[in-house]
Amino acid sequence: MATIIAAVVTLGIFFWLWRAGHLMRFRNYVLATREELRKCNWPGREELKGSTAVVIISVALLGAFTVLMDLVLVNLVRNFLLKL
Repeated sequence: MATIIAAVVTLGIFFWLWRAGHLMRFRNYVLATREELRKCNWPGREELKGSTAVVIISVALLGAFTVLMDLVLVNLVRNFLLKL
């Protein structure tokens, strides 16, 4: 019984979307998106490998900098608070 109710509700929603024109707008959106993606210049394998390496190195350097600054600031705050 619950399956039948779910099917009827789903069909009702689908019919309402179709009548209101939402399905046609969604279809046009998908078609336009596909057309724009065809115009894109996608990177080759070598360019993608290079870009990935740059991102990994950048994240590692930023992470190391963050850890280092955290250690320095923690030590400064602890030393300052111990003197009070």
